Amino acid sequence: MLIAASLAILVTMGLALVRALAGPTTYDRIAAINMFGTKTVLLIAVLAFLTGRTDLLDIALVYALINFIAVVAALKLVTQGNFHSSDSDESEASKGEPQ
Repeated sequence: MLIAASLAILVTMGLALVRALAGPTTYDRIAAINMFGTKTVLLIAVLAFLTGRTDLLDIALVYALINFIAVVAALKLVTQGNFHSSDSDESEASKGEPQ
C-alpha cells in the first residue's frame, strides 16, 4: 500500500515538473515548483515510514522550510524585481527630482 502511495507521489511530481516547464505564466511555474517541493517532503516522509528511520522526518521538515522560504523569495523577486527595498533608496531617488 505504501509503495503504491510512493508511486503516486512520484507520478504527481512528474506532472508538477511538466507544469513547471509548460506553465503559461510565471505564477503557474512557481506554484508547480512549490507543489514539487511539497510532494518531495511527502515522499521523504513515506520513505522514513517504510524504512523505520525517523531521522528522515527531520530532513523532511528542514526541506519544507527551505521550500517555503524559496517560494516566498521567488514571488517577491517576480513582483518587485529585487529582493530588498529600503526607504533610503526611495528618498535618495526623490532628492534629485524637482518638486
